[in-house]
Amino acid sequence: MSKTATTRYDIAEHLRTPEEMAAYLEACLEEANGDAAFIAKALGDIARAKGMTQVARDAGLSRESLYKALSGERSPGFDTILKVIGALGLKLHAEARHEREGGRC
Repeated sequence: MSKTATTRYDIAEHLRTPEEMAAYLEACLEEANGDAAFIAKALGDIARAKGMTQVARDAGLSRESLYKALSGERSPGFDTILKVIGALGLKLHAEARHEREGGRC
């Protein structure tokens, strides 16, 4: 019996357009259930797709600190999240949640 070679799936290789990146982030926001580190990891995936060096430069952060902030191992500060979202060319928005979608905000 021969062995099947597998490779690790990397979402960053499949995020090619700003629309795909926004849709991915939106899906992650819906699935996160309040887990800020999960969102940071999703932003890290998008940043890798765009190029970490450029995102770090646009966010005003060092490349190393950007990797740490978006590793998913910790929850970065909200100011860092806002800088990264802006550097990625994305917008954060809010909408009213209906009571049946999970109660009060």
